[in-house]
Amino acid sequence: MSGSLEPLAGIVTTDLAAITRGRFVTEGRLSQIAATGVGWIQTNLSLTAFSTAATPNIWGSAGDLRLIPDFKARYRCHATGSQTPFDMIMGNLVEIDGSSWSGCTRSILRNAAAALENATGLSLKASFEQEFYLLGQDPGPGHSLSFAALRRADPFAPQLMAALQEAGLNPEVILAELGPTQFEVSIAPTDPVAAADRAIAVREITRELARNFGAKASFSPKPYLDQPGNGVHIHFSLVDKSGRGKTYDADGPAQLSAEAASFCAGILRHLPALVALTASSAPSYYRLKPHSWSSSHTWLARQDREATLRICPVLTMADRDPADQLNIEYRAADATANPYLALAALIHAGLEGMTKGYKLPLLTAVNPEALSPDQRRMHQLERLPGSLGESLDALRADETVTGWFPKPLIESFFAVKHSELARLEGLDNAAVSELYRDLY
Repeated sequence: MSGSLEPLAGIVTTDLAAITRGRFVTEGRLSQIAATGVGWIQTNLSLTAFSTAATPNIWGSAGDLRLIPDFKARYRCHATGSQTPFDMIMGNLVEIDGSSWSGCTRSILRNAAAALENATGLSLKASFEQEFYLLGQDPGPGHSLSFAALRRADPFAPQLMAALQEAGLNPEVILAELGPTQFEVSIAPTDPVAAADRAIAVREITRELARNFGAKASFSPKPYLDQPGNGVHIHFSLVDKSGRGKTYDADGPAQLSAEAASFCAGILRHLPALVALTASSAPSYYRLKPHSWSSSHTWLARQDREATLRICPVLTMADRDPADQLNIEYRAADATANPYLALAALIHAGLEGMTKGYKLPLLTAVNPEALSPDQRRMHQLERLPGSLGESLDALRADETVTGWFPKPLIESFFAVKHSELARLEGLDNAAVSELYRDLY
């Protein structure tokens, strides 16, 4: 790094299109803006994935906000190979008098997590497991999940893990996935806001490192129509105030505690509406299809990767305590969804299930596609929306889900997503897939 360059720190926020935007200041100026942040404007919430303003834009051209840095959520590292350090600080959006702003998705998630704890005495631990393609790399001969597939990209994988570790993200595993030059990286669980912060930081560090390798990392849900898609698997578990796991009960349905079963039942009840907030683009629904190792029904199952809610395995070896292991994986999510909004929606749905005592539907170990229509009705198995338009209709129709969020935010979300759909008119699936491959 040139001695004449003073590093820049980015104070960032992630919008409804799941694009992380922000403003940069020199490191020496950080202390001066710590309390009052940097300027921002309301209409930025109406930006689409194409960086155009949505129609309608309820915010107009007037108004100002402040983006306040949260120094506890600062992710800094040198290992991306850039000339200056990667330095990202998550921010909270507030009004110019310091009061909370209704469009700050990070604050919305923080409030949802607090509501869960206040109402139940339990809190959530979460982690975002993310898949991406490394574009511009020769896949060469090889096999999915193979040792050779990971080594062929060397030293990308070890350098990525080093960068994530240096940034304090606590990475666990990286592997070559099913698609050519597709990878998956997992991060250790933490509290909800930190988990969403880490999801953002992982994406941006991965993209920067890929760029410095002369490649491009794409987290788009379906970069290629004929290849496996990229999911974001949201893992979560309930814990008490001491940190003790409260998701497991050996005698419960599918070994779920009563609290966890009701939490999952709340998610299942609202799933058709929730997917708009967790799989938020047109190509999301090219991935969410039967027999694609993603999700297609309102289905909870043990260890089945076609289930939307997958109960992960509990190890019985080495005297492991199942109470501290059991977690649930939400699989109908991807990187076109704002992670704060997605996780907040799951928490609200789960909290409703707990406070109203919802019961799980009759469980089945059989894939819903193998059941008759009558059997699916008996198990309360409903097909998820087949397109972004259908999911937006389902969200609009579910006044409970829309009621969990400030009206200006949810109306901006509809405007952004309908504007994105309008931009895609006349394009076939292949063209949409290619477009989003570059956007994400």
